[in-house]
Amino acid sequence: MKITRISVYQVDLPLHEGSYKWSGGKSVEVFDSTVVRIDTDEGVHGHGEVCPLGPVYLPSYARGVRAGLEELAPQLIGEDPRQVERLNRTMDRALKGHPYVKSAIDMAAWDVLGRSAGMPVCELLGGRYEDDFVLYRAISQDTPEAMAASVAGYRNEGYRRFQLKVGGDADVDIERVHAAAAVLEAGDKLIADANTGWLRHDAMRVAAAVRDVDVYIEQPCASYEECLSVRRHTDRPFVLDESIDGLDSLLRGHADLAMDVVNIKIGKFGGLSRARQARDLCLALGIAMTIEDTWGGDIVTAAIAHMAHSTPPEFLFTATDFNSYVTVSIADDAPQRVRGRMVAPAAPGLGVSPRAEVLGGPVLVFE
Repeated sequence: MKITRISVYQVDLPLHEGSYKWSGGKSVEVFDSTVVRIDTDEGVHGHGEVCPLGPVYLPSYARGVRAGLEELAPQLIGEDPRQVERLNRTMDRALKGHPYVKSAIDMAAWDVLGRSAGMPVCELLGGRYEDDFVLYRAISQDTPEAMAASVAGYRNEGYRRFQLKVGGDADVDIERVHAAAAVLEAGDKLIADANTGWLRHDAMRVAAAVRDVDVYIEQPCASYEECLSVRRHTDRPFVLDESIDGLDSLLRGHADLAMDVVNIKIGKFGGLSRARQARDLCLALGIAMTIEDTWGGDIVTAAIAHMAHSTPPEFLFTATDFNSYVTVSIADDAPQRVRGRMVAPAAPGLGVSPRAEVLGGPVLVFE
């Protein structure tokens, strides 16, 4: 089987809540997502998607995906997409770094592999555990009262994991954590995610002020070293995200006892293949995980679902359902949240069917 064509689509994903806000006054109203389709000489095709969280979250941006694909995609024509590790090595030789550019290609290759094998991707990634898996809900930064109300509302919809977007004024963030905690019930989990937004002294103050709250502290500062210092001064469970972008940093974090949970973002690692490597390393090291991506629609959500559903439940801290945040559906048969939980599709590959009328015509074609 050989790749004969790679088509690239661009689609806007507006948000139900109007905007998504996090530390430092950063916000996004409409997400710019890139969808990739791989066609082969045997008539099997596959799709992938990558959607950066704007240009100021990680070193990635939406137009950069498509610019990178102009460099990368022509060199993949003639490759066998089912040989995913070989394909990734080819991509790494063709384009140094820029893992987010490669993510949609790798995801589409897994879709092809699953379709050609007649198996859902989760079974190829290690097997399907239990009937479903748990989701979290990200709570956009707002006043303490508004964020607590959002937590209560989403709790009524079935969610039991809540990621508060903090990382602003330390005193207000302390109020945000206490206000949200006040509306939770037994079994709920609360994460205060600063997204690198605090300086170390503010992070220390917040961690000390919420010592009486059952809350996880996530990525308080910009650098790994700052986060490690905060970690060593608090007894709250600790999550790292932005600082962990590959196996080297994951091994370093484990050696330093820097985190209790790590966020595995598919696009940040470069696709399902590299995310699976990180996931399996975490299994070996005994580190719990959140399985997610930077953002996305139905295709990204399906990929998250397959990775999450193939992760042993005792290691899966939580996962996310980005397609429920946006107003545009780009694929039929995508997994949907049900009372704060989700199931990976059972059809071969990713199990979704992109909607041509939504994607429109390709913005780039390589053959």
